[in-house]
Amino acid sequence: MRENAAKRLALIVIVACQVTLVVDSTIVNVALPSIQRGLGFSAADLSWVANAYTLAFGGLMLLGGRAGDILGHRRVFLTGVMLFSLASVAGGCALTPSWLLAARAVQGVGAALAGPGALALINTTFDEGPQRSRAIAIFASTNSVAMVFGLVLGGVLAAWTWRATLFVTVPVGIAIVILTPLCIGESSRRRARFDFAGALTVTTGMTLLVYGFIRAAENGWTEPLTVAILAVAAVLLATFVAVESRASQPIVPLWLFRDRERSGAYAMRALVFASNGGALFFLTIYLQTVLGYTPLQSGLAVLPSTVPYLVASRAVPRLLRRTGPKPVMVAGAVLMLAGMAWLTQVSATSTFLSVVLGPFLLFGVGTGFISVAAMVLGMTGIPDGEFGVASGVLQATPPIGNTLGVAIFVTVLASLSPPAPKVVGIAGGYTAGLVFGIGMIAIALLAFRGSRRKTLAPVS
Repeated sequence: MRENAAKRLALIVIVACQVTLVVDSTIVNVALPSIQRGLGFSAADLSWVANAYTLAFGGLMLLGGRAGDILGHRRVFLTGVMLFSLASVAGGCALTPSWLLAARAVQGVGAALAGPGALALINTTFDEGPQRSRAIAIFASTNSVAMVFGLVLGGVLAAWTWRATLFVTVPVGIAIVILTPLCIGESSRRRARFDFAGALTVTTGMTLLVYGFIRAAENGWTEPLTVAILAVAAVLLATFVAVESRASQPIVPLWLFRDRERSGAYAMRALVFASNGGALFFLTIYLQTVLGYTPLQSGLAVLPSTVPYLVASRAVPRLLRRTGPKPVMVAGAVLMLAGMAWLTQVSATSTFLSVVLGPFLLFGVGTGFISVAAMVLGMTGIPDGEFGVASGVLQATPPIGNTLGVAIFVTVLASLSPPAPKVVGIAGGYTAGLVFGIGMIAIALLAFRGSRRKTLAPVS
């Protein structure tokens, strides 16, 4: 196979994997009512159909990235895809709630192996510079589109059977497993041993952090067990930093975070996903409860934001060559701030065209700028043997950011006790939640205050 054709096919395979993982994070959510009726889930346990996947995915991402550096990115990538696909089959065949929850958790483990490997394989397949930046832009542009596509596809499939929302990704997984060896070579392996102390502390700490955010959304931030879980997570992650500072072969080298521009990009990406995750949560409630949309109509309502997102994503590589990453990311954050501010005008009498559509379009451009620029920046200047862990850090920000954003927004809504009718109260809670979203993006802007360099090198 010619080199250019092989690279095009490789990018298709890698993007197909990313789309599958992102779609799976949203497609099942639309089918939750059907799942509850079909398997007899209790109301309290139903949320774990989504949470089991998120918990495993977010908690194991860094470990999955480092495993690719040591064992080979293609090998770990294929292992993750196969595990994810087998778990999807198992989940679609589930006969009991515990069976489905176990399958969802295993799906998350597979995603934690495949996700970092997908982005790392872009670095090993495409040369650094414009070629790699274009590939990353295409890869990153799939995130928002796949999330919305998952909502729409979930609405269509759930009307038939909820099991189809799990089976639908299996053929894609089979195709990826067949095509990957034909177009993607194995990466060089890093001669290193697993940092078991670092792996234990970061995996447990990240898992508890995500679990703490999930509990906060369900039970509030002051619930004793939630506070205890988040406190233990903080201690474990602090211990992880101490362990890594002395480790000869750390699972996550701390020089990744010593450059203010790169660490600022990580922080901005996480906070933007937190803001987006919370806003999307509230929009789903608002569209269905206040405007009377069906789940499928709600998914279709979000579709307009994908067009500016795709356009902005494809423009970022050219903008990066002209201005560097900082102006692009700041411009994206400003556009998102404007969209959030616009959305605060929502009320019980608002319409989709008057208050929702315009902000959606601003979000599309802003998220496209930030997502692609952060990925390019986060993967630039990374030496061979560290692509997986750098990818793991970038890929860990969406699930962590989303769970944090939803937890904060749910807390804001629950804390309000409006005397007005229900739909007015939801609109008011939505506005208050958006104020927190504005705060997250403002903090992200403050976090991103690095230099104006266009490329980065490891800091020793």
